[in-house]
Amino acid sequence: MTTPHDAVVLAGGAAQRLGGADKPGVRVGGRALLDRVLAACRGADRTVVVGDARPTVRPVRWTREDPPGGGPLAALDAGVREIGTGARTGDGVGVGDARGDGTDGADVLLVLSADLPFLDEDTVHRLLGALADAPDAEAALLTDAGGRDQPLVAAYRVAPLRRELARIAEERGTLAGGPLRQLTGALRLTRVAAGPLASFDCDTWEDIATARARIREHGTVLDEWITAVKDELGIELDVDTGVLLDLARDAAHGVARPAAPLTTFLVGYAAARAGTEGGPEAVAEAARKAAALAQRWAAEQDEAG
Repeated sequence: MTTPHDAVVLAGGAAQRLGGADKPGVRVGGRALLDRVLAACRGADRTVVVGDARPTVRPVRWTREDPPGGGPLAALDAGVREIGTGARTGDGVGVGDARGDGTDGADVLLVLSADLPFLDEDTVHRLLGALADAPDAEAALLTDAGGRDQPLVAAYRVAPLRRELARIAEERGTLAGGPLRQLTGALRLTRVAAGPLASFDCDTWEDIATARARIREHGTVLDEWITAVKDELGIELDVDTGVLLDLARDAAHGVARPAAPLTTFLVGYAAARAGTEGGPEAVAEAARKAAALAQRWAAEQDEAG
């Protein structure tokens, strides 16, 4: 069982190395970088994005650091404060809002930057699990291949996080421009080694080009494409793509090549008519029936031959 948690995503940087481009909105594999990160932390009870409001793949709450562009410490503090308010955000920005419930939030906070194209739910679960397994730790940080801490890919216990943000603000007089090491250096840490790409972030256009090329590698392109289509259409249903590919093959070989896309469309339509109660099972059952029909069709042709 996943530890109950909230999430703060930092999406308000100046992106100077991208020439001031809107980095959270840059698309990799047809999906905005911010949306890719929001998909990875979809299990959060509440999600706050610190940055300028925009349409997103799922509802979130919005806030900004003071002053805007004040750096990651100031942005993190703004996100923590917004999570703690439990305020109704529907009265403010209307795009992509989610409503709070008047509580102070979970005891664990997932903190992520918005420029991680390969972050996935498995990495999030590993961070949360590492923190749960280390009761004396105050934060679980991802470490990259070089062993460097990634404080913006981390799970924090909220009480120590608030304590240290308050201490830094008192000592410096402001959080703006403060380095993250002032925060992590004062916390008891446990660490989680990153997977091959989980900590890859996009700071330059070269990074963006590298990420886009990796998305199209043979071993991942189909999963990336299916995820992008589901996000675009607002579908959260998980289906067995192998079943559908087998169906498309049977229809193409047993009937005619154009039958493949038409048949898979009709299977999807039939599953949709089954309603939300059907779920992946409705897709599998419709695909099974259509595949059997295609095989009977092919058998008749063989007999005629």
